[in-house]
Amino acid sequence: MSFNIGEFISSIFDLTAGDYLASVWGTEPWVSVVLDILGILIVATIPLLSVFFVGLIERKVLARMQDRIGPNRVGGKYGLLQMFADVVKMLTKELLVPAGADKVAYFLAPVLSLATSALLFAVVPFAPGVIGTNLGVGVFYVLSISSVSVVALLLAGWGSNNKYALLGAFRAVAQLVSYEVPMILSLLVPIILASSMSTMDMVEAQAIPFVIFAPISALIFFVSSLAETGRSPFDLLEAESEIVAGFHTEYSGMVFGLFMAAEYMGIMFMCFLFSTAYLGGYRFFGLEEIVLGNGFQLGRLLGLFITIFKGALVFFVFMWLRATLPRLRIDQLLNFNWKFMVPLMLMILLTVALLDRLILDYIPQVGEAGRAGIHFVSNIIIGFAGLEVLRRSARRQRLRHNTTSPVLAVAENEGAPIYVATEVEPAHDHHGHDHHGHDAHAPVPAH
Repeated sequence: MSFNIGEFISSIFDLTAGDYLASVWGTEPWVSVVLDILGILIVATIPLLSVFFVGLIERKVLARMQDRIGPNRVGGKYGLLQMFADVVKMLTKELLVPAGADKVAYFLAPVLSLATSALLFAVVPFAPGVIGTNLGVGVFYVLSISSVSVVALLLAGWGSNNKYALLGAFRAVAQLVSYEVPMILSLLVPIILASSMSTMDMVEAQAIPFVIFAPISALIFFVSSLAETGRSPFDLLEAESEIVAGFHTEYSGMVFGLFMAAEYMGIMFMCFLFSTAYLGGYRFFGLEEIVLGNGFQLGRLLGLFITIFKGALVFFVFMWLRATLPRLRIDQLLNFNWKFMVPLMLMILLTVALLDRLILDYIPQVGEAGRAGIHFVSNIIIGFAGLEVLRRSARRQRLRHNTTSPVLAVAENEGAPIYVATEVEPAHDHHGHDHHGHDAHAPVPAH
């Protein structure tokens, strides 16, 4: 088969360029090697280049939410070239390496961080038949690769020979390891519902998006993804006001830029993974299956846009929360994970597994809609029960705080009133009386 430039351009737009080149070049062993290399370059390069666009969009959106203008100098009034200017600045800045740093660990950390973020995109199903590699254990691959990022943070903190960087790395690892638990448990729910660990099979199984089946599980996965990527209100990985930028304190120039690029790529991947696991990925009322009369697979192109659109919606929520919520303390962050999210997710996982088995075995006639409705109701009941537990726990904490507060403390000694000094005194005039006319300096009896 001879090469035709028109057919090749058409195959690019319907996302079948690899199949077309394979039909032109034949079945020689080198063909599959070349196509694999091209696929790797495309899957790794496009997310890296997207960092420029995503970073600019976030800065503009956050500026609007906070009543600012945002980038408006470089590249016209919209600041379209601001991210390119930032890259040029990082490339030209002096690279400072601490005198006692372990240079192997110091320079390996940002490279490893960026590499793991790029490798994750290999199992993202962008459109029907468009995926880097359709692994049967795609979700397990994601969890394995994402765990390597913990090693990169430890290398950065240890190799910098800086106690602040090392402490920041320890705290970052504590956060990442902690929130991997509910994230793994929440990913088990779509695996059970789809009966497969393949991300492509997971999308194909969602005639009804799994967020309808298990909304609380989807919410827990979303919160865990915020913590795993270090986004607000879980941005303790960097926490500049507390630990001098955390694990990358001693990094400057483009070496720091690699950490920033890896962070944005990780955020984009988590948005696509949420879309894949809970929003149906590229599926949207059958649009992904459209094929025109001349064989042009328009559905693949539409599926790509649908995937990007769903990922963009999730990323918008990421930005919204960053512009809205304050940072949590490390104790609040870990307590919320281990004392609330993990037990709640275990209960949801057990319920989903048991219910789904019972539905498929005893009432398969209810269909997909009935199956989704049963799971939805059970999920909501568990969610309300979890909120009630959280409410009671918060109430107990408030009561405990009130009984130990110097202002609200109440003491008794064999029925006789004891006067308790208060830190907050009522406003009083220059005669020493408050606005009720009482002596402002008189002791107040406890009730």
